Amino acid sequence: MVAQQYDVNFLKVKGAFHTANEITSQPLLWLKVYSKFLAVRTGLQEFMKAALAEADKIVLTGAGTSAYIGLSLQGVFSRNLGKISMAIATTDLVTHPGDYFFDREKVLLVSFARSGNSPESTAAVELADKLCKKVFHLIITCDAGGQLALLTSPSPRYVLVLPPESNDQSLAMTGSYSGMLLSGLLMANLPTLEQLEKKVNLLHSYGTLLLNTYSPILRNIAEKPFTRAVFLGSGPFYGTATESSLKLQELTDGRIICKNDTFLGLRHGPRAVIDETTLLMFIFSGSPYVLRYEIDLVASMRKGNKPLFTIGLSEKNVEGCEFDLSIRMSENPHTLEDEFLSVCNILPGQLLAFYKSLSLGLKPDSPSVSGAITRVVENVTIYDY
Repeated sequence: MVAQQYDVNFLKVKGAFHTANEITSQPLLWLKVYSKFLAVRTGLQEFMKAALAEADKIVLTGAGTSAYIGLSLQGVFSRNLGKISMAIATTDLVTHPGDYFFDREKVLLVSFARSGNSPESTAAVELADKLCKKVFHLIITCDAGGQLALLTSPSPRYVLVLPPESNDQSLAMTGSYSGMLLSGLLMANLPTLEQLEKKVNLLHSYGTLLLNTYSPILRNIAEKPFTRAVFLGSGPFYGTATESSLKLQELTDGRIICKNDTFLGLRHGPRAVIDETTLLMFIFSGSPYVLRYEIDLVASMRKGNKPLFTIGLSEKNVEGCEFDLSIRMSENPHTLEDEFLSVCNILPGQLLAFYKSLSLGLKPDSPSVSGAITRVVENVTIYDY
């Protein structure tokens, strides 16, 4: 695993200790998140029953990385809970609240936040209270002492604080992202929570495999001279691709320019960014229907500029496709739905980001040399609406 590849003193000197440990500890964190849900399920079920009985729609929100969680969850929330569910960043809700909050609607607002101290996090809650007919607040956070967790509201609310290990100390979110993402999945499957134990255990196995088997390989790939990276994912994996893109760009202080898109979306112009300095990662769906579109896109890449290096990430082998590196997690009949795989599929992107940061001489725990990027966003003025 990442933390075991280096001496502790080396990691501390290089400013990489927290990030290394937070990436490595994620599979164990997922088991703890599941145990947390089993312990509090009665209260959660009561809250969700009341909220779903009245809510017209569900809004999944957060800022930055926390916003991308909703991109992976909006489909399963809509399917499982029978309500239109939309991923809308707090940064959009705060600037254009009148486009999303209406006095004729009742809303279940699901807020994801590592610390809950970003100004937009609390502002979005207050705007929803002000503008909607009625709001139910479900707050999922990693910090019990954060402003979002402690914010008072006249609306019904439930605050779920994840295990303390989820509250990353490094600048970039890793365990907090996957921990809150898994929490969202468990929320969408509350009635069958006890039946999910095998899936969570399989997630733990896949995460451990990715860390043990592929960490050294990805470390070597990070040494390659790529200056661009493109991550492709569809459905729940669009959130994974988006977060992978941010993670690599963030931990390299913008020296690696990154882009994310869907497989079909890449054809409509964005493909132009791919050149001989580009690392290209395909995050494949397990759905045979979706996979047909994705395989077609891979075949079409034979024309045009060739990337420097390609990575194919999938649960099982993708027939007819060859990559410079194929990352596979299983050869057995066990199959996880894409939304569950999105929890572990973030690991390769995190690992690439960590190793590339080190190779560039940066400090992964605090990679922003100028200080322009901070752990909690600063100097955001919230205006009256």
